[in-house]
Amino acid sequence: MDTTKKMLSPNRIKRLKIQGYCNMTDTRLSELAFGNRFAYILCSGVVGVGVLTAHIPILGTMMVVALFGVLLPNHPFDYIYNYGIRDLMGKPKLPRRSKQIKFACIVATIWLAITIGLFHIGFATGGYIVGGVLFSLTFIVSTTDICVPSLIYNYWHKIKV
Repeated sequence: MDTTKKMLSPNRIKRLKIQGYCNMTDTRLSELAFGNRFAYILCSGVVGVGVLTAHIPILGTMMVVALFGVLLPNHPFDYIYNYGIRDLMGKPKLPRRSKQIKFACIVATIWLAITIGLFHIGFATGGYIVGGVLFSLTFIVSTTDICVPSLIYNYWHKIKV
């Protein structure tokens, strides 16, 4: 296990708590920081390639990945992290994903379906715009921990962090 305790900034801690990790200590959130972003980084990269190339099979695969992010206790890419990468890094196992992140996966599943539909019917401009906004949101969460669907979920459910 990693013995150094590099703490995240208070702003980043707050952003992670907005994602539903309210019951974790700042130290624990700091230990999970990269692991938490791992799925977002992969999703952002693959969605970006799928949108840039208007490649429906790539986008369809990511839609299935997002759907499994709703149905499984963890995001599919969390399993890659938990049962491979974390051991190499000496980091703790990621916990189950929160309701906020499950909601984000629902949003991503629907958003990808719309993007795929636009590309499928030949409305490439619409596909690039809708897909580009989705890519932007996944890029933002993977680099800053600001998760817009989590903010929406917390607002709707009157959750204060």
